[in-house]
Amino acid sequence: MTKLTLGSHPFLLGFDQLERLVERTAKAGNDGYPPYNIEQCGETAYRITLAVAGFAESDLSITVEDRQLLIRGRQLDDGADRVFLHRGIAARQFQRSFVLADGVEVAGANLQNGLLHIALQRSRPDSIVQTIRITTGANS
Repeated sequence: MTKLTLGSHPFLLGFDQLERLVERTAKAGNDGYPPYNIEQCGETAYRITLAVAGFAESDLSITVEDRQLLIRGRQLDDGADRVFLHRGIAARQFQRSFVLADGVEVAGANLQNGLLHIALQRSRPDSIVQTIRITTGANS
């Protein structure tokens, strides 16, 4: 018995990229830090909110690479000259990634009260109807 994958199904032509996208998303396996929300703010607008308390704007970076939104945070440990009796707040780093669909763009980002808000906007594709000419003869 042959196992059909999404990209090799005979009715799904050209969807091999979608299969790679699903595999990449499954491998992302984030550890749950920092916690986040995803909201739909309108018909074509979304917002991702990450709880990044203790991170300054300079500690955070947001990039889009190959339709993947990457949010990275890195705090420098400046406690070398301090003596802690208890250390419950650790300086840590994180990387959180989200795969963006075609047509979804990052509209902006805002850091406020320990929450990083990333605005996303989905453009509406133009509806295009294409008529294919049928020819007869040996040229096919």
